[in-house]
Amino acid sequence: MPDISNEKSYADGKILQHAGDGVGVITFNNPDKRNAMSLEMWEGFGEALTALRDDDTVRVVILRGSGGKAFVSGADISQFEKTRHNAAASEEYARRSVAQRALLADYPKPTIACIQGFCLGGGMQVAMLADIRIASRDSQFGIPAARLGIAYGYDGLKHLVSLVGPSWARLLMYTGMRIDSAEALRIGLVERVFPEDQLWGETMAIAETISQNAPLAIKAAKITIAQVLKDESARDMDAIKAIGTACMDSADFREGRQAFMEKRKPKFQGK
Repeated sequence: MPDISNEKSYADGKILQHAGDGVGVITFNNPDKRNAMSLEMWEGFGEALTALRDDDTVRVVILRGSGGKAFVSGADISQFEKTRHNAAASEEYARRSVAQRALLADYPKPTIACIQGFCLGGGMQVAMLADIRIASRDSQFGIPAARLGIAYGYDGLKHLVSLVGPSWARLLMYTGMRIDSAEALRIGLVERVFPEDQLWGETMAIAETISQNAPLAIKAAKITIAQVLKDESARDMDAIKAIGTACMDSADFREGRQAFMEKRKPKFQGK
């Protein structure tokens, strides 16, 4: 577990952030509402992401919910009468929250969603924007937009289709159904599932492994995978070539080779 003596809070304590040993952690901390996201929480989430992005000691970021009952159960519906009561208000809501989702979508460091309990609606959007999703056995997933009479956004559906395919996306969206972690694993919505008491330890083990690997090589993988997912005409092949060259010319590449020859664990610096 990272040292939490440097914990910071945003959105009146409903977003928490700390870092240690190369791992940053952002906690959605609104357990009384199953970590439902208010506009203030979206904005605080963006601030926490920015702080960890700009911290050179952080190599990987974990997202999690507090309370053990939910990752994020969706948007805070109690705010809807004020913030999303019609199309104009909803557009303003989207404007204020879209920047935070874009920040996560283009995040330069690896991100892991550690999911326990409910992961619904906007929580699904956050989880799908993470690079990796690890869930507890008691987790439940769903997008109840059809039950609320709202349209789930293009970006959210784009990620859903890319993970589970169009047929499962239709089934989830048309019915508003919830699925358990076993089904989520089977259809590709999550990558790993663990018992509740093992979830955090297993998530941290994966994060620590990532943090100890060569940052430039991981960055190269992240950039290249993102380009692979784009239409061929939109791919930035120059970016792929540039990061590949940076890796081959890096001190880390030399360190990796030397550590292998000396049969020791490499110490990567990210340069």
